[in-house]
Amino acid sequence: MLRNIFKEYASPFALRRMGIMGMNKRNISYISRYNPRRLYPLVDNKLHTKRISLDAGVTVPELIGVVEYQHQVSHLWEMIKDWPGFCIKPAKGSGGKGILVIERHDRERFVKPSGKEETIGDLERHISNILAGLFSLGGKPDVALIEALINFDDVFDGFSFEGVPDTRIIVFKGFPIMAMMRLSTEASDGKANLHQGAVGVGLDINTGRAIRAVQHNLPIRYHPDTGRDLLELKVPYWEEMLSLASSCYEMSGLGYIGTDMVLDKQKGPMLLELNARPGLAIQTANGAGLVPRLRKIEKMGRDIKMTPEQRVEFSRREFAV
Repeated sequence: MLRNIFKEYASPFALRRMGIMGMNKRNISYISRYNPRRLYPLVDNKLHTKRISLDAGVTVPELIGVVEYQHQVSHLWEMIKDWPGFCIKPAKGSGGKGILVIERHDRERFVKPSGKEETIGDLERHISNILAGLFSLGGKPDVALIEALINFDDVFDGFSFEGVPDTRIIVFKGFPIMAMMRLSTEASDGKANLHQGAVGVGLDINTGRAIRAVQHNLPIRYHPDTGRDLLELKVPYWEEMLSLASSCYEMSGLGYIGTDMVLDKQKGPMLLELNARPGLAIQTANGAGLVPRLRKIEKMGRDIKMTPEQRVEFSRREFAV
């Protein structure tokens, strides 16, 4: 059956009938129309996103430190010495580029999730590359964030290889309309990036249960590294996740966004970042198009007076699988 679906996908007319949204329609009809350009810096810069999230009372990973200038790189050890593990990431990076995760260290050897070891010199060079804009949007000079590691919930054991699984929810005018979980693999180097080989699992917007899974745009049933049955996945605290995603509409002012969240064992649902130009692979993971859901929200009119909780209730009812 899935093979037949993908055969249909080969026809542009079939894609249109299924409501599959392409990049041009996304850019022109939704991103340009609903995302004021003046607000992009709030989400294109992870440091700005963290600040508005904290102001709104949203839980985010703890910030250990920020490196803004080259002369600060030599002080890296002072920042991280009391932290057994941490994550270094570019503030303006995208697609998981430039993210370096260290699980543990003994002051000399810094161990990545893959088991590969780095030295303090390696970490300093990585930060220097971040500052130079090697991983930033447009190659512009950047700053490096150093964050505490996420202690992800045991409920996801076996569903992800080494890295932290995250949940992407597309939010339109405050309504959660489609969701997937991104699971890291050996091929993706422990990062939840679909283009690098991570697994995408489509989620029922009503229950948070898996409905199908893909890797490299092809359907799969079991995790390629752990063998875990991906259709057994169910995200706990699902209603809280949806409410958090919905509230990002008021927090950011952006009408069409991708919200990326994780589930921490102690702190619960936690916002990682917002994306003003969310990708379209979520449709492949769900085996469904975004367009019919977007149009249903648009037909409700321009001035919708609903709380985040009411919007979540509407989405769970209207977009359930």
